Amino acid sequence: MGRRRAPELYRAPFPLYALQVDPSAGLLIAAGGGGAAKTGIKNGVHFLQLEQINGRLSASLLHSHDTETRATMNLALAGNILAAGQDAHCQLLCFQIHQQKSKNKAGKVPTLEKVLEFKAHEGEIEDLALGPDGKLVTVGWDLKASVWQKDQLVTQLHWQENGPTFSNTPYRYQACRFGQVPDQPAGLRLFTVQIPHKRLRQPPPCYLTAWDGSTFLPLRTKSCGHEVISCLSVSESGTFLGLGTVTGSVAIYIAFSLQRLYYMKEAHGIVVTDVAFLPEKGRGPELLGSQETALFSVAVDSRCQLHLLPSRRSVPIWLLLLLCVGLIVMTILLLQRAFPAFL
Repeated sequence: MGRRRAPELYRAPFPLYALQVDPSAGLLIAAGGGGAAKTGIKNGVHFLQLEQINGRLSASLLHSHDTETRATMNLALAGNILAAGQDAHCQLLCFQIHQQKSKNKAGKVPTLEKVLEFKAHEGEIEDLALGPDGKLVTVGWDLKASVWQKDQLVTQLHWQENGPTFSNTPYRYQACRFGQVPDQPAGLRLFTVQIPHKRLRQPPPCYLTAWDGSTFLPLRTKSCGHEVISCLSVSESGTFLGLGTVTGSVAIYIAFSLQRLYYMKEAHGIVVTDVAFLPEKGRGPELLGSQETALFSVAVDSRCQLHLLPSRRSVPIWLLLLLCVGLIVMTILLLQRAFPAFL
Protein backbone atom coordinates (compact mmCIF):
# COMPACT_ATOMS: atom_id res chain seq x y z
CA MET A 1 0.00 0.00 0.00
CA GLY A 2 1.37 3.43 -0.97
CA ARG A 3 1.98 6.28 1.41
CA ARG A 4 -1.06 8.41 2.27
CA ARG A 5 -0.93 11.76 0.47
CA ALA A 6 -2.60 15.10 1.13
CA PRO A 7 -4.94 16.33 -1.63
CA GLU A 8 -3.12 18.40 -4.26
CA LEU A 9 -5.07 21.63 -4.60
CA TYR A 10 -3.01 23.36 -7.30
CA ARG A 11 0.25 22.98 -9.23
CA ALA A 12 2.07 26.10 -10.44
CA PRO A 13 4.51 26.31 -13.38
CA PHE A 14 7.26 27.49 -10.99
CA PRO A 15 8.55 26.71 -7.47
CA LEU A 16 6.28 28.11 -4.76
CA TYR A 17 7.69 30.01 -1.77
CA ALA A 18 4.91 32.12 -0.24
CA LEU A 19 1.23 31.83 0.55
CA GLN A 20 -1.60 34.11 1.76
CA VAL A 21 -5.39 33.74 2.03
CA ASP A 22 -7.83 36.63 1.52
CA PRO A 23 -10.81 35.85 3.79
CA SER A 24 -13.35 38.24 2.27
CA ALA A 25 -13.16 36.96 -1.31
CA GLY A 26 -11.99 33.41 -0.62
CA LEU A 27 -8.76 33.91 -2.55
CA LEU A 28 -5.65 31.78 -2.17
CA ILE A 29 -2.57 33.75 -3.25
CA ALA A 30 0.56 31.72 -4.09
CA ALA A 31 3.87 33.16 -5.31
CA GLY A 32 7.35 32.08 -6.33
CA GLY A 33 9.46 31.59 -9.42
CA GLY A 34 12.85 30.67 -10.78
CA GLY A 35 14.55 33.99 -10.08
CA ALA A 36 16.75 35.97 -12.45
CA ALA A 37 18.46 32.95 -14.00
CA LYS A 38 17.56 32.38 -17.66
CA THR A 39 16.15 28.88 -17.18
CA GLY A 40 12.77 29.51 -18.75
CA ILE A 41 11.03 29.26 -15.35
CA LYS A 42 8.75 32.25 -14.88
CA ASN A 43 8.23 34.38 -11.78
CA GLY A 44 4.75 35.30 -10.68
CA VAL A 45 1.92 35.67 -8.19
CA HIS A 46 -1.13 33.48 -8.80
CA PHE A 47 -4.59 34.38 -7.50
CA LEU A 48 -6.68 31.23 -6.97
CA GLN A 49 -10.45 31.14 -6.41
CA LEU A 50 -11.47 28.78 -3.61
CA GLU A 51 -14.83 27.03 -3.93
CA GLN A 52 -16.77 24.13 -2.47
CA ILE A 53 -17.66 21.70 -5.26
CA ASN A 54 -19.55 18.51 -4.39
CA GLY A 55 -18.48 18.81 -0.79
CA ARG A 56 -14.78 19.23 -1.58
CA LEU A 57 -12.60 22.34 -1.47
CA SER A 58 -11.12 23.18 -4.88
CA ALA A 59 -9.00 25.98 -6.36
CA SER A 60 -8.94 27.42 -9.88
CA LEU A 61 -6.60 30.03 -11.36
CA LEU A 62 -8.32 33.41 -11.47
CA HIS A 63 -5.42 35.69 -12.37
CA SER A 64 -1.67 35.42 -12.95
CA HIS A 65 0.58 38.42 -12.25
CA ASP A 66 4.05 38.33 -13.87
CA THR A 67 6.85 39.62 -11.60
CA GLU A 68 9.39 39.63 -14.46
CA THR A 69 12.91 38.68 -13.30
CA ARG A 70 12.24 38.57 -9.53
CA ALA A 71 10.89 35.57 -7.63
CA THR A 72 8.61 36.38 -4.70
CA MET A 73 9.99 34.73 -1.55
CA ASN A 74 7.46 36.01 1.03
CA LEU A 75 4.08 37.71 1.16
CA ALA A 76 2.10 39.88 3.58
CA LEU A 77 -1.56 40.79 3.13
CA ALA A 78 -3.53 43.72 4.58
CA GLY A 79 -6.98 44.24 3.07
CA ASN A 80 -6.48 44.43 -0.70
CA ILE A 81 -2.81 45.42 -0.43
CA LEU A 82 -0.31 42.64 -1.05
CA ALA A 83 3.37 43.12 -0.12
CA ALA A 84 5.76 40.85 -2.02
CA GLY A 85 9.36 40.39 -0.88
CA GLN A 86 11.65 39.94 -3.88
CA ASP A 87 15.38 39.76 -3.09
CA ALA A 88 16.25 43.21 -1.69
CA HIS A 89 13.03 44.72 -3.08
CA CYS A 90 9.46 44.96 -1.78
CA GLN A 91 6.71 45.23 -4.36
CA LEU A 92 3.24 46.39 -3.29
CA LEU A 93 0.23 45.21 -5.29
CA CYS A 94 -3.30 46.55 -4.99
CA PHE A 95 -5.87 44.03 -6.24
CA GLN A 96 -9.62 44.31 -6.64
CA ILE A 97 -12.26 41.65 -7.19
CA HIS A 98 -14.89 42.41 -9.82
CA GLN A 99 -17.96 40.40 -8.85
CA GLN A 100 -19.51 40.33 -12.32
CA LYS A 101 -16.43 39.68 -14.46
CA SER A 102 -14.43 37.78 -11.80
CA LYS A 103 -11.10 39.30 -12.83
CA ASN A 104 -8.22 40.70 -10.82
CA LYS A 105 -6.35 43.91 -11.47
CA ALA A 106 -2.88 44.52 -10.08
CA GLY A 107 -0.97 47.84 -9.99
CA LYS A 108 1.54 49.71 -7.85
CA VAL A 109 0.59 51.51 -4.76
CA PRO A 110 1.24 55.29 -5.15
CA THR A 111 3.66 55.83 -2.26
CA LEU A 112 5.90 53.81 0.04
CA GLU A 113 7.89 55.73 2.62
CA LYS A 114 10.52 54.34 4.99
CA VAL A 115 9.92 55.68 8.50
CA LEU A 116 12.55 53.79 10.53
CA GLU A 117 15.63 51.63 10.06
CA PHE A 118 17.84 50.11 12.77
CA LYS A 119 20.27 47.23 13.31
CA ALA A 120 18.44 44.38 15.04
CA HIS A 121 20.84 41.41 14.73
CA GLU A 122 24.35 40.39 13.85
CA GLY A 123 23.88 38.60 10.57
CA GLU A 124 20.73 37.49 8.77
CA ILE A 125 17.22 38.02 10.21
CA GLU A 126 15.34 34.74 9.91
CA ASP A 127 11.81 35.95 10.71
CA LEU A 128 9.83 38.80 12.26
CA ALA A 129 6.34 39.38 13.62
CA LEU A 130 4.49 42.65 14.26
CA GLY A 131 2.09 42.71 17.21
CA PRO A 132 -1.16 44.70 17.43
CA ASP A 133 0.36 47.17 19.92
CA GLY A 134 3.24 48.06 17.63
CA LYS A 135 5.79 45.73 19.23
CA LEU A 136 8.08 43.95 16.79
CA VAL A 137 9.69 40.56 17.40
CA THR A 138 12.76 39.63 15.35
CA VAL A 139 14.72 36.37 15.32
CA GLY A 140 18.11 35.95 13.71
CA TRP A 141 21.04 33.65 12.97
CA ASP A 142 22.88 35.14 15.96
CA LEU A 143 20.71 32.81 18.14
CA LYS A 144 18.81 35.81 19.57
CA ALA A 145 15.14 36.78 19.63
CA SER A 146 14.40 40.40 20.45
CA VAL A 147 11.28 42.45 21.21
CA TRP A 148 11.33 46.05 19.96
CA GLN A 149 9.18 49.14 20.43
CA LYS A 150 10.14 51.08 17.33
CA ASP A 151 13.98 50.99 17.49
CA GLN A 152 14.20 50.53 21.28
CA LEU A 153 14.97 47.07 22.66
CA VAL A 154 12.25 46.02 25.13
CA THR A 155 13.54 42.57 26.05
CA GLN A 156 15.11 39.43 24.66
CA LEU A 157 13.44 36.03 24.69
CA HIS A 158 14.92 33.13 26.66
CA TRP A 159 13.01 30.01 25.71
CA GLN A 160 15.16 27.62 27.75
CA GLU A 161 14.04 29.14 31.06
CA ASN A 162 11.83 26.50 32.70
CA GLY A 163 12.22 24.51 29.50
CA PRO A 164 13.85 21.20 28.56
CA THR A 165 17.32 20.23 29.77
CA PHE A 166 19.73 18.77 27.23
CA SER A 167 23.35 18.91 26.11
CA ASN A 168 25.11 22.08 25.02
CA THR A 169 23.70 21.90 21.49
CA PRO A 170 23.18 25.51 20.30
CA TYR A 171 19.66 26.35 19.13
CA ARG A 172 18.39 29.29 17.11
CA TYR A 173 14.93 30.72 16.57
CA GLN A 174 13.53 29.74 13.19
CA ALA A 175 10.08 31.40 13.19
CA CYS A 176 7.85 33.70 15.26
CA ARG A 177 4.13 34.53 15.02
CA PHE A 178 1.59 36.36 17.16
CA GLY A 179 -1.80 34.80 17.80
CA GLN A 180 -5.02 35.60 19.61
CA VAL A 181 -6.12 33.76 22.73
CA PRO A 182 -9.44 31.98 22.02
CA ASP A 183 -12.35 33.39 24.07
CA GLN A 184 -10.13 36.23 25.34
CA PRO A 185 -10.54 39.26 23.04
CA ALA A 186 -7.67 41.15 24.70
CA GLY A 187 -5.42 38.11 25.07
CA LEU A 188 -2.28 37.71 22.99
CA ARG A 189 0.25 34.90 22.57
CA LEU A 190 3.57 34.72 20.79
CA PHE A 191 4.69 31.41 19.31
CA THR A 192 8.27 30.57 18.32
CA VAL A 193 10.07 27.59 16.85
CA GLN A 194 13.60 26.65 17.94
CA ILE A 195 15.81 24.43 15.78
CA PRO A 196 19.41 23.16 16.17
CA HIS A 197 21.82 25.77 14.85
CA LYS A 198 23.97 23.12 13.15
CA ARG A 199 22.92 20.05 11.19
CA LEU A 200 23.99 16.88 13.01
CA ARG A 201 24.01 13.26 11.89
CA GLN A 202 21.65 12.45 14.74
CA PRO A 203 19.63 15.67 14.99
CA PRO A 204 18.21 16.66 18.38
CA PRO A 205 14.51 17.60 18.57
CA CYS A 206 13.07 20.94 17.56
CA TYR A 207 10.91 22.84 20.03
CA LEU A 208 7.72 24.89 19.95
CA THR A 209 7.23 27.59 22.61
CA ALA A 210 4.20 29.65 23.64
CA TRP A 211 4.84 33.05 25.27
CA ASP A 212 2.72 35.54 27.15
CA GLY A 213 2.12 38.33 24.64
CA SER A 214 2.45 41.12 27.20
CA THR A 215 5.27 39.99 29.52
CA PHE A 216 7.08 37.81 26.92
CA LEU A 217 7.70 35.12 29.52
CA PRO A 218 7.62 31.50 28.31
CA LEU A 219 4.39 29.67 29.17
CA ARG A 220 5.19 26.19 27.86
CA THR A 221 7.64 24.44 25.57
CA LYS A 222 7.09 21.12 23.79
CA SER A 223 9.19 19.03 21.46
CA CYS A 224 7.84 18.94 17.89
CA GLY A 225 9.97 16.08 16.57
CA HIS A 226 13.38 15.62 14.99
CA GLU A 227 12.45 16.96 11.55
CA VAL A 228 13.80 20.49 11.16
CA ILE A 229 10.97 23.04 11.09
CA SER A 230 10.96 25.42 8.10
CA CYS A 231 7.79 27.52 8.61
CA LEU A 232 5.05 28.37 11.11
CA SER A 233 1.49 29.71 10.88
CA VAL A 234 -1.21 30.56 13.46
CA SER A 235 -4.92 30.29 12.70
CA GLU A 236 -7.04 33.42 12.77
CA SER A 237 -8.62 32.63 16.15
CA GLY A 238 -5.31 31.49 17.66
CA THR A 239 -6.65 27.94 18.12
CA PHE A 240 -4.26 26.05 15.82
CA LEU A 241 -0.60 26.15 14.78
CA GLY A 242 0.62 24.90 11.41
CA LEU A 243 4.19 23.66 10.87
CA GLY A 244 6.15 22.70 7.76
CA THR A 245 9.51 20.90 7.72
CA VAL A 246 12.59 20.81 5.50
CA THR A 247 11.79 17.19 4.66
CA GLY A 248 8.32 18.09 3.36
CA SER A 249 6.15 17.05 6.31
CA VAL A 250 3.18 19.11 7.55
CA ALA A 251 1.63 19.14 11.04
CA ILE A 252 -1.19 20.89 12.90
CA TYR A 253 -0.96 21.55 16.65
CA ILE A 254 -3.47 22.84 19.18
CA ALA A 255 -2.14 26.19 20.42
CA PHE A 256 -3.32 25.85 24.02
CA SER A 257 -1.42 22.67 24.92
CA LEU A 258 1.02 22.43 21.97
CA GLN A 259 -0.23 18.88 21.30
CA ARG A 260 -0.10 17.54 17.74
CA LEU A 261 -3.48 16.85 16.13
CA TYR A 262 -2.46 16.13 12.51
CA TYR A 263 0.69 14.91 10.79
CA MET A 264 1.42 14.14 7.15
CA LYS A 265 4.92 12.72 6.69
CA GLU A 266 6.77 14.05 3.61
CA ALA A 267 3.60 15.48 2.11
CA HIS A 268 5.79 17.32 -0.41
CA GLY A 269 9.01 15.29 -0.30
CA ILE A 270 11.01 18.54 -0.31
CA VAL A 271 11.23 21.62 1.92
CA VAL A 272 7.87 23.20 2.80
CA THR A 273 8.33 26.92 2.17
CA ASP A 274 5.09 28.28 3.65
CA VAL A 275 1.84 27.24 5.34
CA ALA A 276 -1.39 29.23 5.85
CA PHE A 277 -4.75 28.50 7.47
CA LEU A 278 -8.11 29.11 5.86
CA PRO A 279 -9.47 32.15 7.75
CA GLU A 280 -12.43 31.62 10.06
CA LYS A 281 -14.21 34.82 8.98
CA GLY A 282 -15.54 36.04 5.64
CA ARG A 283 -16.06 33.07 3.33
CA GLY A 284 -14.04 30.80 5.61
CA PRO A 285 -16.96 28.92 7.28
CA GLU A 286 -18.67 28.45 3.92
CA LEU A 287 -15.51 26.98 2.37
CA LEU A 288 -14.59 24.93 5.43
CA GLY A 289 -17.79 22.91 5.44
CA SER A 290 -17.83 20.20 8.12
CA GLN A 291 -14.07 20.36 8.77
CA GLU A 292 -12.66 21.99 11.90
CA THR A 293 -9.81 23.72 10.10
CA ALA A 294 -7.95 23.68 6.80
CA LEU A 295 -4.23 24.31 6.26
CA PHE A 296 -2.59 25.04 2.91
CA SER A 297 1.06 24.23 2.23
CA VAL A 298 3.41 25.11 -0.63
CA ALA A 299 6.88 23.87 -1.49
CA VAL A 300 9.66 24.03 -4.04
CA ASP A 301 7.93 21.14 -5.86
CA SER A 302 5.44 23.75 -7.23
CA ARG A 303 2.52 22.10 -5.44
CA CYS A 304 -0.09 23.62 -3.16
CA GLN A 305 -1.61 20.96 -0.92
CA LEU A 306 -4.64 20.91 1.36
CA HIS A 307 -4.62 19.51 4.90
CA LEU A 308 -8.00 19.05 6.59
CA LEU A 309 -8.64 18.49 10.29
CA PRO A 310 -12.01 16.78 10.83
CA SER A 311 -14.26 18.14 13.55
CA ARG A 312 -13.47 16.61 16.93
CA ARG A 313 -16.84 15.38 18.16
CA SER A 314 -17.37 15.83 21.90
CA VAL A 315 -19.39 13.30 23.92
CA PRO A 316 -22.19 14.83 26.07
CA ILE A 317 -21.75 14.46 29.84
CA TRP A 318 -25.16 12.76 30.19
CA LEU A 319 -24.08 10.08 27.74
CA LEU A 320 -20.87 9.45 29.69
CA LEU A 321 -22.87 9.10 32.92
CA LEU A 322 -25.30 6.71 31.22
CA LEU A 323 -22.42 4.58 29.96
CA CYS A 324 -20.85 4.49 33.43
CA VAL A 325 -24.15 3.38 35.03
CA GLY A 326 -24.58 0.72 32.34
CA LEU A 327 -21.04 -0.55 32.92
CA ILE A 328 -21.65 -0.81 36.69
CA VAL A 329 -24.93 -2.71 36.17
CA MET A 330 -23.27 -5.06 33.67
CA THR A 331 -20.43 -5.76 36.09
CA ILE A 332 -22.84 -6.58 38.93
CA LEU A 333 -24.85 -8.95 36.69
CA LEU A 334 -21.70 -10.76 35.55
CA LEU A 335 -20.48 -11.13 39.14
CA GLN A 336 -23.92 -12.40 40.23
CA ARG A 337 -23.91 -15.00 37.46
CA ALA A 338 -20.36 -16.16 38.22
CA PHE A 339 -20.80 -16.11 41.99
CA PRO A 340 -24.46 -16.72 42.96
CA ALA A 341 -23.74 -15.96 46.59
CA PHE A 342 -22.19 -12.58 45.68
CA LEU A 343 -25.41 -10.70 46.61
